[in-house]
Amino acid sequence: MIRLTLRTLRAEALRMLLSALAVVLGVAFVAGTLIVVDGMRAGAYQRAGAFDRHTDLGVYPDGPRPLPARLVDDVRTVDGVAAAAGELLGAGGLLGADGRPVLGYAVLAAIPTETALRSYDVVAGRLPDRAGEVVLDAPTVAKEGFTLGAPVLVGGTGGAARPYTLVGTVDVAGSVRDVGGPFIGLVGADALAVTGGRGYDRIMVAARPGTAQAALADRLRAAVGSADVDVKGRQQILDEAVEDAVRNLNQFLLLLLIFVGVAVVVAGFVIANTFAIVLAQRTRRTALLRLVGATRGQVFRAALLESALLGLVASALGVVLGVALAGGLRLLMSRLDVPLSGGLTVAGSTVLTSLLLGTGLTVAAALLPAWRGTRVAPVAALTDAAVQPARGAGRVRLALGAVVLGAGVAALAGAADAGQVLLVAVGGVLAFFGIVLFGPVLVPALVRLIGWPARRVFGMTVGLAVANAVRNPRRIAATATALVIGIGLVSAFVVGARSTKDGIERSVDAEIGTDFVVSGIGQNLPAALAGELAARPELGVVHEQRSVVTGDIEVRAAHPALVGRTLSGVVAGDVDRLGPGQVLVHQELARAHGWQVGSAVTIEGRAFRVAAVVADDAPAMVSSAAPEGHVIELDDRDFAVLFPRERGFLAEIDPADGVSAERARAAIEAVLARYPTANLMDQGAYKKMLTGTVDMLLASVTALLGLAVVIALVGVANTLSLSVVERTRENGVLRAVGLSRGRMRAMLAVEAILMTLVGAILGIGLGTGVSAAGMALLARLGGDFHVVLPLGQLSSILGVAVLAALLASVLPARRALSRPVVEALADQ
Repeated sequence: MIRLTLRTLRAEALRMLLSALAVVLGVAFVAGTLIVVDGMRAGAYQRAGAFDRHTDLGVYPDGPRPLPARLVDDVRTVDGVAAAAGELLGAGGLLGADGRPVLGYAVLAAIPTETALRSYDVVAGRLPDRAGEVVLDAPTVAKEGFTLGAPVLVGGTGGAARPYTLVGTVDVAGSVRDVGGPFIGLVGADALAVTGGRGYDRIMVAARPGTAQAALADRLRAAVGSADVDVKGRQQILDEAVEDAVRNLNQFLLLLLIFVGVAVVVAGFVIANTFAIVLAQRTRRTALLRLVGATRGQVFRAALLESALLGLVASALGVVLGVALAGGLRLLMSRLDVPLSGGLTVAGSTVLTSLLLGTGLTVAAALLPAWRGTRVAPVAALTDAAVQPARGAGRVRLALGAVVLGAGVAALAGAADAGQVLLVAVGGVLAFFGIVLFGPVLVPALVRLIGWPARRVFGMTVGLAVANAVRNPRRIAATATALVIGIGLVSAFVVGARSTKDGIERSVDAEIGTDFVVSGIGQNLPAALAGELAARPELGVVHEQRSVVTGDIEVRAAHPALVGRTLSGVVAGDVDRLGPGQVLVHQELARAHGWQVGSAVTIEGRAFRVAAVVADDAPAMVSSAAPEGHVIELDDRDFAVLFPRERGFLAEIDPADGVSAERARAAIEAVLARYPTANLMDQGAYKKMLTGTVDMLLASVTALLGLAVVIALVGVANTLSLSVVERTRENGVLRAVGLSRGRMRAMLAVEAILMTLVGAILGIGLGTGVSAAGMALLARLGGDFHVVLPLGQLSSILGVAVLAALLASVLPARRALSRPVVEALADQ
């Protein structure tokens, strides 16, 4: 039986080619993912702790508050300390040689001036030794054309950009300080001033030779004398650095494996359907084997052996393709300036995992078709009973499908009321499996429904295509189901992204009532920026959105000219009275404390009067730690007095009366020329910035799910190709009675389009349902979200699916027309 299996596999290699392609693509995705992540992990291990090569101990805050700068001097005086320096990591900004901000998120770090603690790799020049000096990463210096010894303008939250002397360049590639933008290194005092920091993230300590770390750690704890400070040894620092790097990579790997799993599941559907068709076409051959003495077990094992060999060969090819895929991905990331640590690492475990996965998947997918294929009685070889009629779905399967599909729909409908994200995922999975179980009835019915108007217009050619498509309900259902997975997920993300963007845009319309917006780039606005903008005579309204939570109450800065835009109503009082000494109280908070118009309210020890009690139903763009509705609106000037260090990430600006938008924009740009961490936008640009992340996420997800859709389309071509083999004599008859070659191609093309359209429509319906449940849940949790159907994008999905179906029908049509009519009529 082994020899016969090998001969059969060689003889029918072309027939199994498309099935093998599904395995190759799935395994390539797995192998490529593991190779990329293994390389990143190797790079992470190598670079973890790169900036602690000379650090023996570290003093860390045991909480959110940073370490005060004076604590560094206290640590230096401890017996056994050779050197100590404060370190912080923050964000800054850099003006390029053209006077414009250098693009990309800029990491700003405090670099030790003590030689014993310096762990940076210097490419050129030296590290900063005193205030007023700066080092940058080598790629930024080369790109901007900076020269050593020349001034470079650096700014941040602490204030406007000021010149620093460039004294060197460093290599931070592949480290945690390489995020794709510039790296800026300053001495500690300058770093605190630029970032507006209130202290250091940690204090690095170098011990004197011969000093016991444990004893020195005890002395450091005693010296700092605070329960909010933790002292860590060198090994703990390095271990935590590696753990952080590996944890982030594992999360990234888990995310990728979700998409890998989708592609693998789709490949499993394609493989199972292929074996079901191939083994059904071998019914007479199987019966003959049984007739001459082969047992049912031997036939079953032969089928599994065939699947194992096919899976092993396809998996090996998939690993090779995966290496190429990983290399291409790294090249693409480097072209896009996306930091990617490490190189290509092809580990033995990755190869073994990929081979086992691909082979195991193929064998598992072939189990049920192989078991069914062995149920042929030996006597069937002597009669026409070997030609088995297509079977529909059984009553148990249909009943179970109806129950599962109903449960899925109920879970999606009830997710919002229950407030459970898990119910959305569970509902989507159950609805999909309901479609799978109910498919042998649902898919043929949809094929007939879609084909009916086409048949009325185009005649018998479409009628033949519909009849061929629904001939085997299980087969077409399995083919369409593979498409439902990929297109369903793509549709869910497309609809969800458009709905989310629409909700964000409505939130901006509700909360932003000015012509211009100035936002911080990755950080809050510089401290003096709002004041400088307000001093310009061309600008009438300048309001920095700031808030702080104190005593479970959110205190917001408000501008009298803008405050009314977010209020849905005034319960009592007059909002126009908002000003110094007067506040607006939201009705939930007023009800909780019994406050009314004129009541005294104390904030940070200062008394205010309630000018009005207001209602606010507008969705919040930024979540708050205070209970919902526990909000006080405070005049900008009063807020600045009570909370002078609080900053916002957004400032709203309107031109002064009689000033054109062009003059106002020029005035704002003149101020922002010295602030590289602030960005000017109008409302449309601000919306685009907020929704840009959604677009980028959608593009990434669509690209990752694209392989699953490709594999499913391979399944369409595979099913059609094998069906052509099965219908060789029938196609010969059609050609003998006058069906032209063009009509034969059209018939097969329509058949492929019908299968693909049904899968795409079901996928879009499922994806839209999942997105609708998700949007309803978000709306209930807080926010103005509802489903928005991007008809253009959904139509594009259908259009691409139809085009792919046409391409999938080319090879089967060529095969059907390649055999002479007489030879086709003689086929057994």
